[in-house]
Amino acid sequence: MKRRYFGTDGVRGRFGEEPISPGFATRLGSALVAVLGGRPVIAIGRDTRASGPVLEEALARGITSAGGDVILLGVIPTPGVAAFVVANRLNAGAVISASHNPPDDNGIKFFSGAGFKLPDEDELRIEGMLEETRTPATEPGRVSSNQDAIGQYVAHAIRSLPSGFRLDSLKIAVDCANGAASDATPLALKKLGAEAHVFHASPDGRNINADCGSTVAAEISRLTKETGAQVGLSHDGDADRLLLCDETGDPLDGDEMLAIAGLDLLQRGELPQKTIVATVMSNLGLDEVLEDAGGKVVRSAVGDRYVLEAMRAGGYILGGEQSGHMIFLRHGTTGDGLVSALQILRLMRESGRTLAALRKVLRKYPQAQRDLAVRSKPPLEELADVQSAVHAAESALAPRGRVLVRYSGTEPKVRVLLEGRDAALLSQHADLIAGTLRESIGA
Repeated sequence: MKRRYFGTDGVRGRFGEEPISPGFATRLGSALVAVLGGRPVIAIGRDTRASGPVLEEALARGITSAGGDVILLGVIPTPGVAAFVVANRLNAGAVISASHNPPDDNGIKFFSGAGFKLPDEDELRIEGMLEETRTPATEPGRVSSNQDAIGQYVAHAIRSLPSGFRLDSLKIAVDCANGAASDATPLALKKLGAEAHVFHASPDGRNINADCGSTVAAEISRLTKETGAQVGLSHDGDADRLLLCDETGDPLDGDEMLAIAGLDLLQRGELPQKTIVATVMSNLGLDEVLEDAGGKVVRSAVGDRYVLEAMRAGGYILGGEQSGHMIFLRHGTTGDGLVSALQILRLMRESGRTLAALRKVLRKYPQAQRDLAVRSKPPLEELADVQSAVHAAESALAPRGRVLVRYSGTEPKVRVLLEGRDAALLSQHADLIAGTLRESIGA
């Protein structure tokens, strides 16, 4: 069966349009309790969108009407919800957020009691129960609030560092995206003694991700240069992603962070099976640098949930995406922008090297990417003209190149990625494939 509502990162869409409505959120909460069984205790956290409190109330109503208890965490990064669930041995967690999407969007995603995103089969079971009519529980659940969830999360993140570790005198520019990290990341850096220059940390419900955050690399680049910071740090709306800038203002992507962290663990002898996990979107240069050091890269489908599945299946502890989702499995159960930042900052301090020096370990292959908005998502394998364009590109880029065309799991877009040695050839074939997609599906 194919999931109808859940994408790679929960249910997501424009608020007020199905499925992101209070009514749907209530049904979703009730269905979650039915799948969990018994009288579960579920934590709910959210980002700073104006629609968050409305969806929070609706989701809590659905959970309690079915007999579940709710603990409201308020505005908190997504990884903070997962950490809270694990630390307090709850049955599940829910996050109301659309991550890096525009302010008018929102979404709902769930974590299991172990702190991991629910597997596909559980999301399918929830979807199967959405249309069922259920009698309300004879004893409705209760709603309570936790006022120290941010403090608990910051303490959890700092525990990922060696005891006594400090960031004294390190000058850091911080872009909080007017999102869920607006309190947490500045607090963590302050506790560690860093000189943090904090920007976009005044959420008003409408400015989350607005010309700021990890999807707007130019902003953290500007802030890093203007403040003379030694490093720039930027989150997305729910702070499960990280974008770093070196001291020159040049942004690093997730592949560079994976290379830095992976080589460090490999050299320490702390990388199980000498392997890290990346997605099919990651640069081929990542494979080469790990292989040259005696390690390897395992590839997963796009989405941090699939990175994590591959990590757990293989017994690996480090994985991530080009987008800046990084999973340090020894320190958490999901992508965590703050923990990831602290781990890279630790490497800077311990090595005595700048970020510009550390990033040189990765020699990237040229890439050409095209993102096109779509009105529908017909199976790509059934589009003969598109497949012909893809095969032509694959032949032209052989033997050391690749072509990837896929639909986004979180947005109405089709994404095209070509990678190889010849940048001009990549661009030519990327444009040809994009043009064919426009003709075939109106992209």
